[in-house]
Amino acid sequence: MQPLEQNNIRLAATVMLVRDSDRGLEVYMVQRPGRGAFPDLHVFPGGKVDADDWAPEYCSGLDDQQASALLGVARGGLRYWVAVARECFEECGVLLAHQNGKPVDFARPGLAARFAQHREDLLAGKVSFSKICEMESLAVACDRLAYFSHWITPEAAPRRFDTRFFLAALPHQQATLADTQETADDQWDSPGEALLKYASKQWLMIEPTLRSLETLSRYTTVDEALLAVNLKTHVTPLTSALSLQGMQKYH
Repeated sequence: MQPLEQNNIRLAATVMLVRDSDRGLEVYMVQRPGRGAFPDLHVFPGGKVDADDWAPEYCSGLDDQQASALLGVARGGLRYWVAVARECFEECGVLLAHQNGKPVDFARPGLAARFAQHREDLLAGKVSFSKICEMESLAVACDRLAYFSHWITPEAAPRRFDTRFFLAALPHQQATLADTQETADDQWDSPGEALLKYASKQWLMIEPTLRSLETLSRYTTVDEALLAVNLKTHVTPLTSALSLQGMQKYH
């Protein structure tokens, strides 16, 4: 299994959360505060893979052999799916999981409040994500998280990450609620609108985010985007220029 950090490169995972709207497909983006690894940047929710993310017993839809094959690693690929689910819950309150074999339904009386407390405890370090899964009979819905792309921060960067990107639909009966400690702002936008904000210098973004938005802009609905990713027709050819920016071969 890959170490969480090697040669000053830390494993990470990020999720492009998408939904359908009257304007077409929209993607959820957050702005990082003016500190940390990506100050003031607009990015997708995500972060470092943690040791606790190795939790295959709390996964459904994929096993580690299947997940690792998708990523082109020998073992431990399933950690990225768990990391994405945990980061998504931490950063925007969205739970990409099943409860007792069914999608989590926050419309059930008392459930939203209970999970809001779980999220608060998770952010405070009082409980682990795997412990929440155990207490609430949760399983990460790995089959609802489509593997999208792979980027490694270029060598010149002061901090480097080996990041896997995923695509997921916003679950029914759930809404985003940003964590104000990790984000300065959050917004749903069409990929095209987000790219225009970058072009007009309203938003700062880095190459992996820009290329991902360009790819998403080809699709008008969530189903269309997910189908393309599952069929791998979304894959951008790896050029020397993209390689210099950190894009890796898609497995």
